[in-house]
Amino acid sequence: MLLRRRKTHLPDHIEIQTDTRAVRIRLRANPRAQRYLLRLPADMSGPVLTVPHGGNLERAERFARQHIGWLIERLQDRPDHVAFRPGDTIPLRGEDHIIIPTGKLRGLVTVGRSEDGLPALFVPGAEDHVPRKVTSWLKDQARADLSGRAGLHAKTIGRKIAAISIRDTKSRWGSCASNGRLSFSWRLVLAPSDILDYVAAHEVAHLKEMNHSARFWRLCEQLAPQTPRARLWLKENGLQLHGYG
Repeated sequence: MLLRRRKTHLPDHIEIQTDTRAVRIRLRANPRAQRYLLRLPADMSGPVLTVPHGGNLERAERFARQHIGWLIERLQDRPDHVAFRPGDTIPLRGEDHIIIPTGKLRGLVTVGRSEDGLPALFVPGAEDHVPRKVTSWLKDQARADLSGRAGLHAKTIGRKIAAISIRDTKSRWGSCASNGRLSFSWRLVLAPSDILDYVAAHEVAHLKEMNHSARFWRLCEQLAPQTPRARLWLKENGLQLHGYG
């Protein structure tokens, strides 16, 4: 007779005490995982420790303590969350803009200069509606920019795009389906324009090379010569884009 393996029960989280603070870490059991993994999700939801098949609470806590220094350093490097409220400064195509409510009930979000001469977004409507209006406007801007750049790159390689969707993806900046549908993160409009252009070129290149072979990367660099620099920028700065909105 086969004995059923007893399922390990874990608490929702653990707290690791350091010299200066207690760090709350969520636990997530994953029977397919081969090892313990501590990570800091881009959605600002807090540290997560993946517990593999056969893992237990004692080993999870030991693993967390061994890596708590790394985690504290990453938490300290994270930008404060910017909620798109009046007075907040946010990047638009890589340039900082201050959010200024117009006080008018109607109208569209517009780009201009503040009284101090600084780049600004002027937002109409009630102040408690400003975050929603800014988010919606940024998504529209992202769609326009990405549709334009992706369309240009697709024309260059003689491929057609079936559709483009704009989402708030956490694990990737873009994707290309086998049916020619492209998807992008709206947060790319916060990055410098050449970074957005690289991601558009990357996904369009997949219309011809559905892989990451040497041939794919050559095509990607033909479309976007800034590819190596853009990849490095996203690696070093991409996490910060998830601190907005």
